[in-house]
Amino acid sequence: MPAVQRPAHCEIATLYTDHHGWLQGWLRKKVGNAFDAADLAQSTFLKLLCSQGVGTLQEPRAYLVTVARNLLINQVRRRAIEQAYLDALAALPEPVTPPPEARLMVLETLMEIDRRLGSLPALAKQAFLLAQLEGLGQAQIAAELGISVSTVKRHLAKAALRCFFPE
Repeated sequence: MPAVQRPAHCEIATLYTDHHGWLQGWLRKKVGNAFDAADLAQSTFLKLLCSQGVGTLQEPRAYLVTVARNLLINQVRRRAIEQAYLDALAALPEPVTPPPEARLMVLETLMEIDRRLGSLPALAKQAFLLAQLEGLGQAQIAAELGISVSTVKRHLAKAALRCFFPE
């Protein structure tokens, strides 16, 4: 292991030793079960290990809570998308239901689209989804959202760039 990484790993090891139990307890209160809390606590420290470096933290618990809260939000979003997809599948007749492999691929694609569109303004996301999922034209989207057609075009272009040509 290079000497440059060793101090960062020592810092994280110290953070883990000093705060893992506390973080797991905090997460248990938030999520309501010990299993998800343990997974999120481990994911928090794994994220720290994969980051460029923690450095010396003035408020380590506040930092850990911020990282853990973001992971929790991502988990909740993923589960909501997954549940919506499963509900849509349940409404399909049995012969139309896709096989499990196809379901997983669709779910992963939905999560990637959600991630890519995540930082767009709400109206840009809505315009893109109305165009892609509902098949609405630009004038129809403008009427639906109460914005101009030129604004719809701008939103669609921004969303398409984000979706089809990620940074």
